[in-house]
Amino acid sequence: MNWEQSAQGFAAMGSEARLQVLKALVRAGRSGMTVGEIQEATSMPASTLAHHLRFLAAGEVIHQEKIGRSVINRADFERLEQLAHFILCESTQTRLNWRHKAMANPSCTPTAQSGGLLQRLVTVIVDNFGDFGRGVRSQ
Repeated sequence: MNWEQSAQGFAAMGSEARLQVLKALVRAGRSGMTVGEIQEATSMPASTLAHHLRFLAAGEVIHQEKIGRSVINRADFERLEQLAHFILCESTQTRLNWRHKAMANPSCTPTAQSGGLLQRLVTVIVDNFGDFGRGVRSQ
């Protein structure tokens, strides 16, 4: 996954409302949810929900499938894993680069705060994306 693809995926999730929708879809699992079910779970007006679903679909973090008169929305778990992998690998590489620089030059060390960045990110993923995040932690 390249930087542009990652940016599009993260931008799609770039609001509290869209994260609420995505979290509901992740909890629903592979069976997904209809627009009405998402609306009930999030208490969002239909027009607002439609707007957020368009953003999530454009960022390819959800898939929409029309079945009869209903539209089933599903989280794209593969894409979400790719986004998590992208950001976690980048964070890990940054930490490795800092360690390498620190060994070469002891005055070049990361702050204590940055050392916990990866753990905090994994915690946020687990808290917000359930089993999906737990798989990332174990790798």
